[in-house]
Amino acid sequence: MDVLVELSSYPELDDRIVIVRAGDEVDAVFVRTERFNVLIDTLGTPELCRMALNLLEEKAADRPLIVINSHMDWDHFWGNAAVAGRAAIIAHAAALDRLRAPSAQQLLRDKTSQESRFRNVELIGPDITFSGSMVLNGGDLTLELIHTPGHTPDHIAIWIPELRICLAVDAVEYPIPEVWSKSAEDLGLIRSSLQRIRDLDARLVIPAHGQTSSPSTVKANLAYFEALADRIDRLNESQLTDGQLSRSSGFRLEDFVAIPDGMPADTATFYRNCHETNLGATVQAHIEKRKSA
Repeated sequence: MDVLVELSSYPELDDRIVIVRAGDEVDAVFVRTERFNVLIDTLGTPELCRMALNLLEEKAADRPLIVINSHMDWDHFWGNAAVAGRAAIIAHAAALDRLRAPSAQQLLRDKTSQESRFRNVELIGPDITFSGSMVLNGGDLTLELIHTPGHTPDHIAIWIPELRICLAVDAVEYPIPEVWSKSAEDLGLIRSSLQRIRDLDARLVIPAHGQTSSPSTVKANLAYFEALADRIDRLNESQLTDGQLSRSSGFRLEDFVAIPDGMPADTATFYRNCHETNLGATVQAHIEKRKSA
């Protein structure tokens, strides 16, 4: 699959911030400050990241580069080899656990067998890690790195208070985000992370998927999880154990959110799978709540 990298923007987006778009696969973000440049995520391969850096060359030439890995999902950090040794890479400490897990190498083997473009990928981790939060002071702009788990254990979002812009990456997604697992704990984490982003009262919220900058996406994501919980609360014991619940009328993805016109069939299937995970986590949360009542 050929992926085209291009630079993009949104209405009202400050010109110090550039969207680095790898087709429909993922968006990275470039931020230029007085003291340094920041690249949030390195895309899915070193080649894609090099294409992005070439496009950004004029904007990035006169100051050092810092790279932030928002989380260890393949489409966000597999391009790290393109910046290793020339830029410090920052991630949350939980990223190291994911990087060291056998499943990380297995995923690379699987994707390499499916697409030749992944053959040059090396799993390169961060140089600097943190727990909780971290602040980068760029002079004119501040980048606050906020731990926002739930989609993944290591996920971070970036808040730029001077511009009231939140780079939400995968903590917010259009049409829906996906919880890390079908556990009640992870469901609670993703909902808490969404509430934290909502409470920032951002002027723009920019996720890595969905090509939107509207803060209303955060409220829509929260409303989706609320609707899931409300509908699950009405089920009896036998309905809760229905393995086909996500395909039942009233519980399908399209019963909760509108599937965008023109969305490719494989993308719609991906989000239906996300919905199935979210539904499973909501069922588990409901069962645990009943047991503790």
